[in-house]
Amino acid sequence: MSPQEHKVERRLAAIFAADVAGYSRLMSLDEVGTLRTLTAHRQIMDRLIADHRGRIANTAGDSVLAEFPSAVDAVQCAVDVQHTLSQANQDLPEEPTLRFRIGVHVGDVMVRNGDLLGDGVNIAARLQSLADPGGICLSEAAYGYVRKSVRLTFNDLGEQHVKNMEETIRAFAITLQSNALTAPRTTPESTVSRLSEKPSIAVLPFANMSGDPEQEYFADGVVEDITTALSRVKWIFVIARNSSFIYKGKAVDVQTVGRELGVRYVLEGSIRRAGDRIRITGQLIDVTSGAHLWANRFDGSMENIFDFQDQITESVIGAIEPSLRRAEIERARRKRPNSLDAYDLYLRSLPYAYANTPQDGEEALRLLLEALAREPDYPTAQAHAAWCYEQRFFRGGHRSEDKAEAVRHARAVMASATDDALALAIAAFVVAMLTHDYESAVGAVDRALLLNGNSALALGFSAMTEANAGRYEAAIVHGLRAVHLSPLDPMNYHPYLGMGFAYLFSGRNEEAVVASNHAIQANPSFMVSHALLVASYAQLGRLDAARVAAQRLLEAAPSFTVTMMEQMEFTAPERVAQFGAALRQAGLPD
Repeated sequence: MSPQEHKVERRLAAIFAADVAGYSRLMSLDEVGTLRTLTAHRQIMDRLIADHRGRIANTAGDSVLAEFPSAVDAVQCAVDVQHTLSQANQDLPEEPTLRFRIGVHVGDVMVRNGDLLGDGVNIAARLQSLADPGGICLSEAAYGYVRKSVRLTFNDLGEQHVKNMEETIRAFAITLQSNALTAPRTTPESTVSRLSEKPSIAVLPFANMSGDPEQEYFADGVVEDITTALSRVKWIFVIARNSSFIYKGKAVDVQTVGRELGVRYVLEGSIRRAGDRIRITGQLIDVTSGAHLWANRFDGSMENIFDFQDQITESVIGAIEPSLRRAEIERARRKRPNSLDAYDLYLRSLPYAYANTPQDGEEALRLLLEALAREPDYPTAQAHAAWCYEQRFFRGGHRSEDKAEAVRHARAVMASATDDALALAIAAFVVAMLTHDYESAVGAVDRALLLNGNSALALGFSAMTEANAGRYEAAIVHGLRAVHLSPLDPMNYHPYLGMGFAYLFSGRNEEAVVASNHAIQANPSFMVSHALLVASYAQLGRLDAARVAAQRLLEAAPSFTVTMMEQMEFTAPERVAQFGAALRQAGLPD
């Protein structure tokens, strides 16, 4: 090899990395069709890269690595590629649908024999893996070059932990439907139908109704805090503040906003001050129908203005997350079966999973496994599948294969770099229940609540995990917070159970009775809530009440026995023994 061939050149470049989402799965389903579609898509991509002054450096199978002389060229090329390939997918209905993820970074690269090497390339590749299928993800460096040069909407994804890199990467996603340069004119319904798979929301500037210009700062601060908090809910795609604030001071129609920003949902509100009192109102709107999904008002005083601002943010996020989840489930139900993707299948599974009955659990698992067949590394679907297997294990005869599958899926979520708080909390609960590895489970719970401490569902699973692990005060705090955030949530039997067991095992039996009754009201068919009430009364010495509760338990679960409950081994042996003894006191069958 000549010295020239060993020569390495360094230069600053805009790096474009593209890869097909789910390529291995597509190949396993239809190898010939996938290769045919990939070839057609690569011809389109190669032409567009050349048109934007790019140079293809490395290719391997479904991956493309290119460099551009400017970040603007690289980003505009990425946008044009995604729009053109989206149209090509619509024109090829009989072929497998290939969707590329694209990452763009500006950094130092090494060039050897035409190939690109170095950390700059690695960062672009990691950004590509963060993008949605059919989406684009930029580094902070690339964003700095293009944010004022192209008419695009960016969503700040915050600091991201990525594989094999010690330092975090701040990432920005592009909302393609808001791109006025290349996106065709559409109606609100058609715009929404081609959005990111995630539900998308814009938080509009709140109107200042008080006539006091000083309140503008407070209103803007509330909106910024809500936007930031929503961005931590990783299954929601949030439009960046700088894009939403172009509507400040303007009378706008929410359907127009939805079309221009490319979002399904809009949060709007107002602020009014009278003397020392402040009132904030907010409403969440589905832009496709104009329907109000949630509305509330918050009253406070200027004396505790910052506490009031925090209270508003916490309450809005706690209410919006379940409201959006319900709206997304209804949207998935309305979709044609042949148009369902992994996200839609996951959404369809939720009512069955949360019903927590054997029959519903089987249907939830069927839908979740279908979702995972389409997208194997989908942490939220994996976590819910783990939970369904855990339910099947305890109710279906303690089959070792169900336990193994539950633990396998849960461990995969905990080992991943996911930033989905709910997925981590569910995985932690499953691991705690089935393995008693409380150290790992509690670590995952702590990580989940750092990611999103305003998710009522995550807090509910956390409360149960912490109670089983003996962290009683944490279980009570997180259970109370979950109920405070979402007081009418049908899943509230989870935080009440967590609190109930924490009260029971710490000797606070009166409070255990109250929590148990709340858990039964939230889900009357769940036998564990009834068993907890029986044990709570028994430990209080109120055996007549315990026997009445025991009769209700047997009506809900005629085959119940104390031994069956003990065999669940849901917590440490000494606590299981304490629970079993209390149930026997009430006269339940052994």
